[in-house]
Amino acid sequence: MARMGASEKLSMSCQEFVAFEAASDIKHEYLRGEVFAMAGGTPEHAALQASLGGELRQALRGRPCRVFSADLKVRVVETDLFTYPDLSVVCGKLERAPGDDNAIVNPTLLVEVLSDSSEAYDRGEKFAHYRRIPSLRDYVLVSQRAPRMEVFSRNGATRQFTEAGPGEVIALPSLEIAISVDEVYRDPLADPAR
Repeated sequence: MARMGASEKLSMSCQEFVAFEAASDIKHEYLRGEVFAMAGGTPEHAALQASLGGELRQALRGRPCRVFSADLKVRVVETDLFTYPDLSVVCGKLERAPGDDNAIVNPTLLVEVLSDSSEAYDRGEKFAHYRRIPSLRDYVLVSQRAPRMEVFSRNGATRQFTEAGPGEVIALPSLEIAISVDEVYRDPLADPAR
């Protein structure tokens, strides 16, 4: 996500932001009164997002979990952040944010597809916000540069980091599933057999 420049930044209350965002044609991130426009993605970013969403949906079929696209707003109540992760998974009951029926507060898993403009933020400040979500168990980072996925997991006080590359699967402990890295990165448009 690329943030707006200082001259493009807006300031408003949380209540004002909820109304502003509901009427906006573009997505914005909100942090403690400051509003930032979110940049669009690349074809590679969109493909990885859709591919992983499809793999998650297939792996979770028949379970009380649902996969959501980047159109779903997530609120980190403790740090006063509204943002749009590339993918979210909620297991059990969907809990909406106080004062904003278009945002949730209880993701089990969040995914960010890394880009040059967002990688430092996604690994650093944004991840620090996400760690404050009580329901969050897995945070997945997907590289655009190489077939590589990373998962930061927590189960109570236990923290774990795993990564996987070509020919490997990445375990998502909170969902008790594993996803093939090759399937996420498979590009049927580049397939020589076509």
